Amino acid sequence: MKVLLDIKDEKALHLIEVLKGLSYVKTKQLTDSKAKLMSEIREAVEEMKLIRAGKKQARDTEDFLNEL
Repeated sequence: MKVLLDIKDEKALHLIEVLKGLSYVKTKQLTDSKAKLMSEIREAVEEMKLIRAGKKQARDTEDFLNEL
């Protein structure tokens, strides 16, 4: 199982040390850019779910392309 935690910087080092002490847990820190990318992808997936469920209106393709 994989778990992603969002922890305040001043508390994170202590928790990482505790987790490293457990032989059955592997830890890997994410860079800020990777964490931001994952967050943006998660938001996009949630938005797509809302659009498919009819709870949110999709944008016009031409508007989207003009924004790029």
